[in-house]
Amino acid sequence: MKRVHFNKRWLGLPLFFLTLFALPLALDRLFPLPLHQVQPARVVVAEDGTPLWRFADRQGIWRYPVTPEDVAPAYVEALLTYEDRWFWHHPGINPFALIRAAWQDLSSGEIISGGSTLTMQVARLVDPQPRTLRGKIIQAWRAVQLEWHLSKQEILTLYLNRAPFGGTLEGVGAASWSWLGKPPSQLTKGEAALLTVLPQAPSRLRPDRWPQRAEKARNKVLDRLAEYHVWTPKEVAEIRQEAVWLPPRQMPQMAPLLARRLLSQTHENKIVSTLDPALQRELERVAENLKAQLPPRSSLAMLVVDHTSMKVRGYVGSVDFNDDSRFGHVDMISSVRSPGSVLKPFIYGMALDDGLIHAESLLQDVPRRFGNYRPGNFDSGFHGPVSASDALERSLNLPAVQLLEALGPKNVTARLRNVGLNLSFPPAAEPNLSLILGGTGTRMDELLAAYSAFARHGNAANLRWLADQPLHERPLLSPGAAWIVRRILAGEAQPAGNGTVTDVVPLAWKTGTSYGYRDAWAIGINPRYLIGIWVGRPDATPVAGQYGVATAIPILNQVNSVLMSRLSGNRAPGDPRPASVSSASICWPGGQPLPAGDTNCRQRRQSWVLDNTLPPTLLAPGQEGFSGLRLRYWQNAKGLRVAADCPQATPHEQIMWPLPLEPWLAKAERRSQRLPPIDLQCPPLQQGNVLPLILTGVIEGQSVQPLPGKTSLVLPVTVQGGQGNQRWWFLNGEPLAEESPTNTQSLALNSTGEYQLVVMDETGQLASVNFTVQ
Repeated sequence: MKRVHFNKRWLGLPLFFLTLFALPLALDRLFPLPLHQVQPARVVVAEDGTPLWRFADRQGIWRYPVTPEDVAPAYVEALLTYEDRWFWHHPGINPFALIRAAWQDLSSGEIISGGSTLTMQVARLVDPQPRTLRGKIIQAWRAVQLEWHLSKQEILTLYLNRAPFGGTLEGVGAASWSWLGKPPSQLTKGEAALLTVLPQAPSRLRPDRWPQRAEKARNKVLDRLAEYHVWTPKEVAEIRQEAVWLPPRQMPQMAPLLARRLLSQTHENKIVSTLDPALQRELERVAENLKAQLPPRSSLAMLVVDHTSMKVRGYVGSVDFNDDSRFGHVDMISSVRSPGSVLKPFIYGMALDDGLIHAESLLQDVPRRFGNYRPGNFDSGFHGPVSASDALERSLNLPAVQLLEALGPKNVTARLRNVGLNLSFPPAAEPNLSLILGGTGTRMDELLAAYSAFARHGNAANLRWLADQPLHERPLLSPGAAWIVRRILAGEAQPAGNGTVTDVVPLAWKTGTSYGYRDAWAIGINPRYLIGIWVGRPDATPVAGQYGVATAIPILNQVNSVLMSRLSGNRAPGDPRPASVSSASICWPGGQPLPAGDTNCRQRRQSWVLDNTLPPTLLAPGQEGFSGLRLRYWQNAKGLRVAADCPQATPHEQIMWPLPLEPWLAKAERRSQRLPPIDLQCPPLQQGNVLPLILTGVIEGQSVQPLPGKTSLVLPVTVQGGQGNQRWWFLNGEPLAEESPTNTQSLALNSTGEYQLVVMDETGQLASVNFTVQ
């Protein structure tokens, strides 16, 4: 048997092939693609893709991230035809193209064609190398790596976002928006051809500076497209007739404060907001026009939200982002400010839900004191008996405090916090009655989100800042309470005779002014949008005469006109009356229905009511005792009031107006006129018509002092309420006069120290106050 001799030279073949396959793997591990080293530029865009604001990378480069699907097909056709016809087929390098380019260059004595594939161009973008033989080898290796690790679609995406277009622009998205003011998806064929060639020499071919050069380069692309029959000769001929001239580049500069805000909320390179770019431009134009009318150092903020979807459609955080004198860099939409009276609608809605009131319930706009806290109205006066709807429309303070006292400040604060409206209080302070008059702090964005409850059937929803942000909502009010409050704010407080009302609600609005004229607010709800307006100084210094109705409402009306013009021709969203809301005829002062002819019905009113609930008139704690407004008395055969144990005494009952309202009532409505005369032979023990005495002009524990340069102090004081016409005044136990027919005294105080002032009426009722003169 013949033995076969094995040639030892063949042992090197496996080693050769092993090395051939292992070497690329080793090189790939030793020299990985530097894709992770790219510091991405970021851009905030509107919902339709319009750039709002850009944030450059560390090298100052601006990009607008796109995918091949985001770019017009004509651009991809022109790009691949001109740069790399075999892109979808080669492995990163095209040997035929390299040989052809080398032959052309050698035969002509100059560089005619580079022979680089699109993948090699991407390799040069992600890992720049010098134009040497070694650099070319590295570039080819990087191209192979790209093809190895990425798909063709991903490589094309890299080129679309990294191709240089001059200066700080990279990528076709940034070029399209900066040069043409449009998304790359809307590029015409002529524009696509122009942008295809610009990366070859972006500075030399700038169309705003060198339009002839740019046109000549564009035509080279057109020639290539015609040569390979990608575009028809007719199309190419028509495009050649288009002159190339573009205005200077424009960078996006809209909603800078929103862009800064969103940048911290997401890590995406392209942040898609919910803004409407056309509306945003209009709002910024409004702010620009208003700037000259504002006092020095003053700013304003405007926020517009579509309450059907809760998308933020317009955002102006300051009057001028670039004006440092007005603190333009401070975002007043996210700043904590005193809300003034804009929280009052929530109080009325909660009171409706808790069965404390209906829309026409009788409330008391009269002076009251809560310890050392004594609220007043903006106009410094009081109006006596008012309905709940009238008190809300006129933004009266004392009725709102009356409701807050019944609801409880902590309860209200917790209910608002549950839907995302966080009220701020000083350290260690608890919610108190002052919160409804601006004694707290809140933010416009949270405030507007809570106001959505009045347009979304009682559910307060979160604002949606990002296009993909989900909608969440929580119940704040019942649908009926929200509907009633919105109608009151829209000027439809009382139902028509037949109880019908249109589904589309007019503009409902509420103003607010903080203490010292520091903040002027206006919140509006139109058929589709929520509108928030704030005017003031970011440093919280006062602006005399600046308040909601005078300062913020004109801006609200201007913005509302812009929004309503956008709704013209389209059916506005409606807000039909919920089944839980009905109309009823009620009577004052009791607040409940009474039959026709009943003498206790002193004033009949039509009211919206919730769940057929007709609560009696709400009284402040301690008012009228346990009997409420129903005054029970005894009357003899002569029709005179007597004690219960008098001969022939029979019981009677009348519904009276609350005692604190007496000074504001017509004479015929006062208790002294409505109750029968007293029988002096057998008088009742309690006459039932005595008003409490209230001293005004100085409060308990107050320290007062003379004006500068004066040695004495003249202190005017007034008393309200009481019985009879005469008053007796005592200062530190000494009578000021025998008697006084008026309710006013001027105290002349010549020495410092502690004083006690006492006043007495004809029934012996006393009112006193202790104060100190310094």
